[in-house]
Amino acid sequence: MTDMTALTGWENFYVIVGSSAGALIGLQFVVITLFADMPIAAGQAQAGDAFATPTIVHFGAVLLLSAIVNVPWREVAGAAVLWGILGLAGIAYEVIVLRRMRMQTVYRPQFEDWLFHVLLPLAAYATLAGSAYAAGSHARGSMFGIGAAALGLLFIGIHNAWDAVTYHVFFVKRARGEAERPRSGH
Repeated sequence: MTDMTALTGWENFYVIVGSSAGALIGLQFVVITLFADMPIAAGQAQAGDAFATPTIVHFGAVLLLSAIVNVPWREVAGAAVLWGILGLAGIAYEVIVLRRMRMQTVYRPQFEDWLFHVLLPLAAYATLAGSAYAAGSHARGSMFGIGAAALGLLFIGIHNAWDAVTYHVFFVKRARGEAERPRSGH
């Protein structure tokens, strides 16, 4: 099997990407805690499973991938098996996300939601699985596929986290504030 020279030079990339993912996971927990005092509407938990949980999963996948690639493997094969399993698990999880998005009733997903919650993550996880398959014959080239998948999942997570926060701040919070305002009698 291919030796570890394919992974040489990628250490800093994965330290940066993995650290970013870990920090963003922590930040997500802070944001969720800040929203915890808001009243929960019927079906809100289903929407959270469809839109918030995948963001944490994507950040976690990037963190795990960064750890896998930084292990001092003797050959690429061990790492490729693990990142391939991660890619296949991500594909399976995206099927679950698709089902959850369709089942939840709190919010009607728009094209951007389908793109960033299903299509782009699916492409990233498929790239990860495909790169694992290609690692045996094109180890160096597969590293660029893995890097693209990691960055893709990181940026998808950032987009989705921002989208969720702005939705709650500009729409949900505003709508609740308007509903609580007293109406004038004229």
